[in-house]
Amino acid sequence: MTPHNEAGKGDYAATVLLPGDPQRAEWMAETFLEAPRCVNRRREALGFTGLFRGKPVSIQSTGIGVSSFLIYAHELLDFHGVRTLIRTGTCGGLTAAAKLRSLVISQSVRGESAQSGQVFGLYGADAGPDPALFAWALAKAAELGVEHQAGLTACSDIFYHPEGRARFADAQAHGALAVDMETSALYRIAAHFGARALSILTVVDNVVTGEQTDYSERQALFTDMTRLALDVASES
Repeated sequence: MTPHNEAGKGDYAATVLLPGDPQRAEWMAETFLEAPRCVNRRREALGFTGLFRGKPVSIQSTGIGVSSFLIYAHELLDFHGVRTLIRTGTCGGLTAAAKLRSLVISQSVRGESAQSGQVFGLYGADAGPDPALFAWALAKAAELGVEHQAGLTACSDIFYHPEGRARFADAQAHGALAVDMETSALYRIAAHFGARALSILTVVDNVVTGEQTDYSERQALFTDMTRLALDVASES
């Protein structure tokens, strides 16, 4: 056990999908995995392990933001020996082309602030995913006919920011497709531990158009993302 996770050695598969929301983790496990079992309930950060196409896969919720994400990712990598992390999260579109309910696959990520979160160099130069995972995700998305884009994403520490959407101007000028609150942490900590990582995101709102999805549709909304992530996990 760790201070934040009651699972024991061997309870997690080598590949773990990482949604932020524990309810989404439970829905993903019950909907897509064979014989899922709950391996962690501590702090309501639900974790599950089951089979997908005969291969062990785990799903662990991480909460919101870099600080919470790093705790769970660190313990998975350091204590549980996980080797592949695939984020299955939400994002806000930074361009009108990032349509609601479509997917954004992060090819590289830049942090919002150079002044905070320097653990693992979170806000240094742009970071990126494992090349093989990224290539598999693009191929599988095309094969499944899933609407998606791939490219630069931004990562923000703060949801309710006093500068509002203006703070994304630099990222947008560099072509960022979307913003979330965890991908920078994912790519940096995976590199630190020599593990593989990929971030697949579902667009739930758009800061340019002002559109947003309703929370009531949030679980069914994640079908394409979950199916794509599991397809990639089955080949990793």
